[in-house]
Amino acid sequence: MSSKVISAAIIGLDCEKVEVEADLFPSFRDPFIVVGLPDTAVKESKERVRSAIKNSNFDFPRQRVIINLAPADLQKEGPSYDLPIAVSILAMRGYLKTKSPNLFEKSLFVGELSLDGSLRGINGALSIAIFAKAKKYENLFLPSFNADEASIITGINIYPVDNLSQLADHLIGKTEIISVKNRKIVFEFKEDENYDMAFIKGQEHVKRAMEIAAAGAHNILFCGTPGAGKTLLARTMPTIMPQLTFEEALEVTRIYSISGHLKANQPLILHRQFRSPHHTSSGVALVGGGRFPKPGEITLAHRGVLFLDEFPEFPRATLENLRQPLEDGVITVSRASGSVMYPAKFILIAAQNPCPCGYFGDPEKECTCNTAQILKYQKKISGPLLDRIDLHIDVPRVKFEKLSSDKTAENSKEIRQRVQKARDIQINRFKEKEIWTNSEMLSKDVKEFCQIDNKTQELLKNAVIQLHLSARSYYRVLKISRTIADLAGDENIRLKYVAEALQYRPKIE
Repeated sequence: MSSKVISAAIIGLDCEKVEVEADLFPSFRDPFIVVGLPDTAVKESKERVRSAIKNSNFDFPRQRVIINLAPADLQKEGPSYDLPIAVSILAMRGYLKTKSPNLFEKSLFVGELSLDGSLRGINGALSIAIFAKAKKYENLFLPSFNADEASIITGINIYPVDNLSQLADHLIGKTEIISVKNRKIVFEFKEDENYDMAFIKGQEHVKRAMEIAAAGAHNILFCGTPGAGKTLLARTMPTIMPQLTFEEALEVTRIYSISGHLKANQPLILHRQFRSPHHTSSGVALVGGGRFPKPGEITLAHRGVLFLDEFPEFPRATLENLRQPLEDGVITVSRASGSVMYPAKFILIAAQNPCPCGYFGDPEKECTCNTAQILKYQKKISGPLLDRIDLHIDVPRVKFEKLSSDKTAENSKEIRQRVQKARDIQINRFKEKEIWTNSEMLSKDVKEFCQIDNKTQELLKNAVIQLHLSARSYYRVLKISRTIADLAGDENIRLKYVAEALQYRPKIE
C-alpha cells in the first residue's frame, strides 16, 4: 500500500508544496529509485535513507522502492527531502500507525538524515515555517538545529527532531516530542565598539550626507584621495542607521537562512548587514544566480549596506547588473529552468579615487596621471549607473589640526536618533503604501508627497537647465529634499532643502 507525506521546496524566498509518495514494486532491478526531477543531492538521499532506516532498528523493504516527488515538473534540490522520504517508507511498511487521524495530512516534514539516523540542519527553515503557517498546516517536524529559527513564527506547532527513531516513537504515541515555544524577540541596538562617528575627525559635510543617506535610504558615492577615510566612513554607516523592524528582520533572516549564512546562535538577524564584496567578484556573485539560483551580495545586503570599494576597478559588465536593483529594489534571476525574484533594497556606498594615482585635484600632492589616463579612469563607470546614485560627495584630505584635535565629534548614537525620527515620519507617511523610505517613492508618489512652492520650483528649473539634470535626477533631487525636510521635522519642502539637495549632484551630468 502506498503512502504520502508532505514536504516543501524552496523557490527563491518562497516555498511550494511537495508530496512525497512511496510505493513497492516486485522487482530486484534498481531496488530504490527516486523520480520527480531530483538533483544529485536528492538522488543520493536513497543511500542516506537506507542506512538511517536500518540503523534506527527498522527493516528496509527487500522489494523495489519507488519514491515520487510531486509535482513532477518542479525541480527538487538539496538534502531536506531525506526525512519525508524515510517517513513515507516507514508509513508504507506500517511502522507508523498513528492514533491521530489525518496526522500526515496536517503535518510537514523536512530534514537531512545522517547514516546513523540523526538529523542535520537544513537551509531555509524560516521560509518553510512561514509557508506551513500560510497553508494552515498544524505541525512542522524539522531538525532540532533549526527549531529556534522556525519558532519565530507563531500559530504552528514546531517539533524539534533529533533522530528518526525519536520521530517514529512520537508519531505512534510511544513517547512525545515537546513542541518549541515561540521565541520572544527583543530588539536592542548593539553599539559597535570598533566603528563610531565620534572616531572620525573632520569630514563634517560627508557625515551630513551620510545622515541624509541613512534617513532616506539613498545611495552615495565617495570620491577622494587615498587615506582620506572613505572606507572608514562607509563601515560606520550601519551605526547611524535605524534599528530593523520585525518585518525587515524576517526578510533579512529568510535570505540568510536560504543562502546558508545564518549562524546557529542567531535564529533572527537583528542588525543591518554590511556587505563588502571584492572588486574581482563576478556578476553572479554580486546579483545572484547559478544552476539553482541563490541570492547574491546585493540581496544579502537587503535593508543594509552594500559597499563597493575601488568602484571603477569592478568589471563594467558586473556593475551594469546593478541598474535594475538600484531602480526597482528587486533582482530577477532567469535561468532555463525558470526565474526567481529576490529583494535588493540596500544603501549602495561606492568609493573611488579621482584618478589612477589617486591625487588628481589634491592641493598637497601632485597628480602623476596625464589627461587621457584620468578621462579613461573616470569613464569606467557608465553615466546611467552614476545617474542612479543620489549623493555624490568629495572626501578631501583631513588637515593635521583636525587629526590631532582633542575635540570630540558627534557620536553615532546621537545621529541615529535623528535618523530614527526621520524614518518614523516616513513609515507613518507611507503606511497606506507598500514602501518604507523616501528612496522607494515612484514618480506618482513624488508628485503627491514632494510638493514645492513657485520660488523653489524656479530654482529647480534653473538647476535642471544648468546642470543638465535627467528626469531621473530631477525626481531624485526631490526625494533627497523630502528626506532633508524629514530630518528637520518639517512637513514642507522649502527652498533651502532643495538647494542643499542640489549640492549633492555631480557638477557635470
